[in-house]
Amino acid sequence: METLQIGITALCLLTAVWLAVLVVRDRTPDRLTTAALAAAEVGLLVNLVLGLVKLSGDHGHVSVWTYVAYLVGVLLVLPVGLVWSAGEPSRGGTAVLLVAVLLVPFMFVRLGDIWAAGG
Repeated sequence: METLQIGITALCLLTAVWLAVLVVRDRTPDRLTTAALAAAEVGLLVNLVLGLVKLSGDHGHVSVWTYVAYLVGVLLVLPVGLVWSAGEPSRGGTAVLLVAVLLVPFMFVRLGDIWAAGG
């Protein structure tokens, strides 16, 4: 699961760099950006399934509801950012998507913290 999260994080950071370029150039996200977000979202869906499987085993005193809420929450960040960005076709909309993409790695860190606190 950690390897998957590293891969998704790398994809999000590369997408963030491209989104920063788009913000500076005052452009809206292009098809390449949307494709990268779709790939990240598929990875996040796999992350959700693996996280739920991980919880089915010995999970010590992990707060199950909090862990599942973060697994689902990280899955929703990119679609919400994309919809918000589409509603604001300007530099501001692209910046919102940039923030959403950068939020994913931070949520992974929080997932690790929650797991470590229960172990």
